[in-house]
Amino acid sequence: MKLLSTLTYTLAAGLLVSTLNSCSPALTSAYRLEPVSGDVAQIDGRPVTKAEQNGVGVVASFEHEDLEFITLDIEIKNRTDHPIDVNPADFHFVALGAEQDTLSDLQHPNTILARSAADPAYEASRMTIKRKEEEKRLKRAKAFNTILMVAAIASDVSSSNNSRSYREYTNNRVVHGLAYQGIAVKRAVDYSTFANRMQRYDYEEYRWRELALKATTVAPGESVRGLVYFPKVQSAKYLAINYSLPEQATVPLLFKQDLVQQKNSRKRR
Repeated sequence: MKLLSTLTYTLAAGLLVSTLNSCSPALTSAYRLEPVSGDVAQIDGRPVTKAEQNGVGVVASFEHEDLEFITLDIEIKNRTDHPIDVNPADFHFVALGAEQDTLSDLQHPNTILARSAADPAYEASRMTIKRKEEEKRLKRAKAFNTILMVAAIASDVSSSNNSRSYREYTNNRVVHGLAYQGIAVKRAVDYSTFANRMQRYDYEEYRWRELALKATTVAPGESVRGLVYFPKVQSAKYLAINYSLPEQATVPLLFKQDLVQQKNSRKRR
């Protein structure tokens, strides 16, 4: 009985906090990047930079923030006399501070904070694993919900038989009624979480297969364009990005990064 009461009050408090949060405006940080190197021009209302080395040209602009990544719209042009192999994983960046000084990696204090762009082929291959893990999580949640329901029913029957007064009986009905409602809410939340995550994985798969810049070979005089996804580094004020083709070219790009605070107004229900 005590266990069920604790569960009931915990679920009720969680629902109250969730309701209050849904009615309150929230401040979020939005990433904004702007090129500050190369030949910068305004195209369709946004700054675009281009740089070139040894016949390998890169045109880049900030596209948007996408889940755990920041996204650049990038076109690679081959102005050499031979084919070049393009791979988005060949994009790397070093995180810089306000004075364009290198930042240290918190996990490895003796090394600079550097990251590589996401590899779309690898990320797409992980979607099947993510979906299977989510299905396992839902199965575990369903099993736990069954255990909770069995315990609630057993407690309900036992305490109802032991009720010695109308007040005890009434309190028993209230407590167990809340317990049943709490289990029903948890079940609904479990299924909602499952559906939301599976929907996210569908989007991620589409992103990697349809939107991202793909590994390919570009013939002389040709170009390829797509989105390149860089992991977020909140502490960076600048990102020193390099596109490297071994023994051919290293094209540098410098972007200034800002975090803009914005208010998300949520409707009251």
